[in-house]
Amino acid sequence: MSRQPRIAIDAMGGDEGVRVMMAGAALARHRHEGLRFTLFGDEVRIKAALDRHPNLRAASDVVHSDSVVDGSDKPSVAIRKKSSSMAMAIAAVKAGDAGAAVSAGNTGALMAMAKLALRTMPGVDRPALAAMLPTLGDNDAIMLDLGANTECDARNLVQFAVMGAAYARIAFDLDRPRVRLLNIGTEELKGTDEIRDAAAILRAANDLSLQFDGFTEGDKIARGDSDVIVCDGFSGNVALKTAEGTARFVTDVLRKAFTSSIRSKIGFLISKPAMYMLKHHLDPNNHNGAVFLGLNGVVVKSHGGADEKGVANAVHVAARLLEEDITRRIAADMAGVEGLGAVASKLEQPVK
Repeated sequence: MSRQPRIAIDAMGGDEGVRVMMAGAALARHRHEGLRFTLFGDEVRIKAALDRHPNLRAASDVVHSDSVVDGSDKPSVAIRKKSSSMAMAIAAVKAGDAGAAVSAGNTGALMAMAKLALRTMPGVDRPALAAMLPTLGDNDAIMLDLGANTECDARNLVQFAVMGAAYARIAFDLDRPRVRLLNIGTEELKGTDEIRDAAAILRAANDLSLQFDGFTEGDKIARGDSDVIVCDGFSGNVALKTAEGTARFVTDVLRKAFTSSIRSKIGFLISKPAMYMLKHHLDPNNHNGAVFLGLNGVVVKSHGGADEKGVANAVHVAARLLEEDITRRIAADMAGVEGLGAVASKLEQPVK
């Protein structure tokens, strides 16, 4: 890496807490030796976990926090816990003591805290939660919003498209990522007014660093013909949970099928390489690390149930975004969106 970023870790977040968060951070540092960490949480438990990871211990500072944001805490309750490990990790980003924060804790609380502390970037009305989904194409697909905003207007969707494209240029090394809007059909007349208006704005945009390819449907998300899929947070969260449930369903059905008889077990041995490839492709830990785009700072959400490999991947996402200066890139791209205001205004005028 060209520089040595410092990442703030909420060590108390996630289903497994300190042990997995420390193991994941240690694994990430083997991949990025220049990484430095500030670890927030129960000092005694963190230092005990660090005894098993001397490489991480040598690159980390430990800051004790008095409280933890519980998974059941409402955002309004969580933001009052100023001394929680989650709040302190975000505060470190705000103060410039860390370049990014990583937490596996309460998503709603993390969103509320991050937005309150870091604020949205100029030109961005609302931040969006973006994550990578596996596809049959050459790379994953970035999908946003996945739950931060249940209702969105056309302006929000256009901003999400621009932010998602900036992320895709970094993640996939693309000049003009292919962007589509999630819709109930691919025809131009399908969908809500907000979706159709957003499509019209994006079609009229010639100077954005993206290629707008119209609409896509839920059953085509995994095809790999889109680099960025844009939707409101309600639709995105439903689509994400459906995809995760389908992946678990497929793997569970196959597991039962291959253990149902001796013949099935023999068949499993023959097809084991292909089954391993399928498991690897569907494993959510290989795609872990959702990003809150549009904030004045990098905040990455790790899945609460992620294992150490998943946590390491979330840390890798944070490190990559810092290295490529995602905040500056989005700010530059959002400047080009302001020129689309005239198009949006025309769309809002009633037809005479």
